[in-house]
Amino acid sequence: METQTQTTTMEAKEMKKKRMSGSEAVMQSLLHEGVDLLFGYPGGAIMPVYDALYHYKDQLNHILTRHEQGAVHAAQGYARVTGKVGVCFVTSGPGATNAVTGIADAMVDSTPMVVISGQVGSALLGTDAFQETDVVGITQPITKWNYQVKRAEEIPEAIAKAFYIASTGRPGPVLIDITKDAQFAQFDFEYNKVNRVRSYQPKTLVKSEQVAEAVRLINLAKKPLALVGQGVVLGGAENELMDFLKKTGIPAAWTLLGLSAMPSDFDQNVGMLGMHGHYGPNVKTNEADVIIAIGMRFDDRVTGNVQKYATNAKVVHLEIDPAEINKIIYADVPVLGDVKDSLPMLTKMASENKHEAWLGEFKACDKIEDQKIIQEELYPSKEGLTMGEVVRRVTEQYDDDAIMVTDVGQHQMFASRYFKFKQTRSVVTSGGLGTMGFGLPAALGAKLGQPERPVCLFVGDGGFQMTIQELGTIFQTQADVKIILLNNNFLGMVRQWQELFFDKRYASTELMNPDFQTIAKGYGIATEKVTERDDLDAAVERMAQHKGAFLLEVVVEKEGNVFPMVPTGASVSEVRLE
Repeated sequence: METQTQTTTMEAKEMKKKRMSGSEAVMQSLLHEGVDLLFGYPGGAIMPVYDALYHYKDQLNHILTRHEQGAVHAAQGYARVTGKVGVCFVTSGPGATNAVTGIADAMVDSTPMVVISGQVGSALLGTDAFQETDVVGITQPITKWNYQVKRAEEIPEAIAKAFYIASTGRPGPVLIDITKDAQFAQFDFEYNKVNRVRSYQPKTLVKSEQVAEAVRLINLAKKPLALVGQGVVLGGAENELMDFLKKTGIPAAWTLLGLSAMPSDFDQNVGMLGMHGHYGPNVKTNEADVIIAIGMRFDDRVTGNVQKYATNAKVVHLEIDPAEINKIIYADVPVLGDVKDSLPMLTKMASENKHEAWLGEFKACDKIEDQKIIQEELYPSKEGLTMGEVVRRVTEQYDDDAIMVTDVGQHQMFASRYFKFKQTRSVVTSGGLGTMGFGLPAALGAKLGQPERPVCLFVGDGGFQMTIQELGTIFQTQADVKIILLNNNFLGMVRQWQELFFDKRYASTELMNPDFQTIAKGYGIATEKVTERDDLDAAVERMAQHKGAFLLEVVVEKEGNVFPMVPTGASVSEVRLE
């Protein structure tokens, strides 16, 4: 009986095997991982893979971007709004090096992604062959894991491992480099999903003693403050976060990447942390007696001068990545593990509370900020259009329920401050790396990932021109992306620093721009330009009602500044309102 069972098992295993090329194995491996959409750009060393892709067009939708950087950013946008692993193909040499910026961006912002690069034949490795670069060596510091495949038989396991590593624990990018001979070679394909890698522990069991000590501090706190990061979104712990906050009554501020982890109108949401965050959460950080950091990493844009940060507070740090514990801010109580696991444990043990007086202090700060900054930004009395009023008008048009994508610069901070959110995974922006050119391809990926949701891209005239060729991809895919170009003819954020800290020496920041309307029309994209406040509302409404991509160019004031602002080297409590 045992022999018969063994024979049946062996027969079943053999039936799973099929003779195929390494290139076809790539396709089959992706299908086993549930991939149906990917981005890329073909070239010599990846050509066998693209030839195999030709036969899988009905199962794998490939988006041909206009540049490899665009492919990676699009995969990021797709991953951020869906929670799935973004996938892209690039060729060797310049194809792979063009992808480096996006890979680095994904690493810093914990975006799950698998990049498959073609490589010269294994016999040519190390010979400086045509379009050969050591992409594994180049990307080692900016990937969770990378691997070079030289034999076709390695492809299924390498891809299975790549998806597992990219998507588990703290997510991130993985690169698989496949030599051309491995793509051509035939072998007996068999795919086994990976759910364990030796020496890789994506998450640990939450220790009850750490939770107990954290709860003790939280229950004793008179002025606790929760700092909500992207880890909540990545862990799918939005409901667990709300349960914790509602029970404890603790005010909560979000980081740039933590935006949309809770609704904008949640009464305990006190706004955005950081250099251009809201006045209250910055000032009150140094008055808090307990800081509960939830899935955030104490980025320097959040902390300001670390020697003057949270000077009165005990710090509880809920974090999945052990490397982040005590890296920047000392955690009096580290709670290591997935916040989806740790938050319910805290909620169960925590005492019910309100902290109404403490919340009232944040609302008093809101009134100060509203009087000094927000009213004039959103409802300006001056002649020139402001970025803030454009953001306000767009978010209102979509009833605060669109996906916000940004490029990097002043517009990014204005959008993050004034756009509103009702549901999670509604923010796609480049946080840690601050990559200009990120926005346009990322918006494309976001729209393809969530085709039923409106996607609004806010972009400056500088960043827009870094990847403007991706208008061609939008044209070809007919993706319904709404592009709000905030044009001030400056590299606005650099100009603001030059104004405030370099005596208005505007060195190499003023732009002579092309006619963006003509460019959009050349790509078959509907477009409109607004220069007067009286025309803004109607133009935004026309944009929203238009079926298909739309470029709304709004000429805003040339020297508008985004405030509040925590100057470099200052404490968060030294935030400037003007």
